[in-house]
Amino acid sequence: MSDRITTPFGAESTAAEVLAGLDLTGRRAIVTGGASGIGIETARALAGAGAEVTLAVRDVAAGERVAAELKAPVPVQVRHLDLAEPTSVGTFVAGWAGPLDILINNAGIMASPLLRTPRGFELQFATNHLGHFALATGLHPALAAAAAASPTGEARVVSVSSSAHHRSPVVFDDIHFERRPYEPWAAYGQSKTANVLFAVEATRRWADDGITVNALMPGGIRTNLQRHVSEADLERLRRAAAGDGTGPALRWKSPEQGAATSVLLAASPLLAGVGGRYFEDCHQAEVGMLSARNGVAAHALDPEAAARLWDLSVTTLAG
Repeated sequence: MSDRITTPFGAESTAAEVLAGLDLTGRRAIVTGGASGIGIETARALAGAGAEVTLAVRDVAAGERVAAELKAPVPVQVRHLDLAEPTSVGTFVAGWAGPLDILINNAGIMASPLLRTPRGFELQFATNHLGHFALATGLHPALAAAAAASPTGEARVVSVSSSAHHRSPVVFDDIHFERRPYEPWAAYGQSKTANVLFAVEATRRWADDGITVNALMPGGIRTNLQRHVSEADLERLRRAAAGDGTGPALRWKSPEQGAATSVLLAASPLLAGVGGRYFEDCHQAEVGMLSARNGVAAHALDPEAAARLWDLSVTTLAG
């Protein structure tokens, strides 16, 4: 694409390097899933740059341990959030006071066995998309207030997706696997496509409020996210990343490197006014499946699918 955005950073850049020299004093940020994996490093980099960070986590005790370990210039706050439970999301939103400059939808579940919420929703879709959708739309007034008060006139939402979005579009006829056989990676891929479609439609709807939303692939990082993934599955992923299965094994990123693209989208002036796009390795991705881990699928950027998903999400959560 002719207007593809690139930056001076890359696959080996760390979150701290991306934010080096930036002063985020007075900026308020929420990081979901901030008690593990790249969530910790995302919070560390933002807090280290002076932002007031809140960790939105299921395990508050773990969040408190991380907050203490970060030793940030401004104390890191911890609040309970279970994205699969609408009441929990509603409580979190109702308890938020004041503007919000940065929302990083980082938490997620990957390739789990078939699990359903009490309302019958497939858990990966419910957690990775619906919970974050409810959170972001509920916090829209706080984001708009921050944009109105900011010298940059902007607030940002970051949607952590995955190259696994190539595995499936959103299957609107059977999102929750009520009629088709359940396949963990297809369910995960569908939810990650939804993360990108959310960025597309939210940017369209919220740009006039000064809110931009982008999605990203953090890279391959060994974290607790893979708790449902066997070593055999990981080996298949490594071989797929090599192309024909005979090339070098997948190079894993460190959590510090995995958080780099998240904080780039959250705070870098290089992305001012940019929304509705998908990034990887600190650059906007090219359209198409360039390899098993690179490129963005056209189905994830489809504006009609994005609008349809938004309306369906509103209806589903209201039901």
